[in-house]
Amino acid sequence: MGIIGSQIKSFKATAFQAGKDFFEVTDEDVKGKWAIFFFYPADFTFVCPTELENLG
Repeated sequence: MGIIGSQIKSFKATAFQAGKDFFEVTDEDVKGKWAIFFFYPADFTFVCPTELENLG
């Protein structure tokens, strides 16, 4: 559940961005910025690929 304006706990994760491939991101990287964290269950599940593409 998303809560606009809420603070997040410290984290470090591997992320993907077109043109950057995989890279590390932490809570400090997004501090003071708007950010969307999107997770899906796994590849080849019922999440529609077009929905994932439209999110970007």
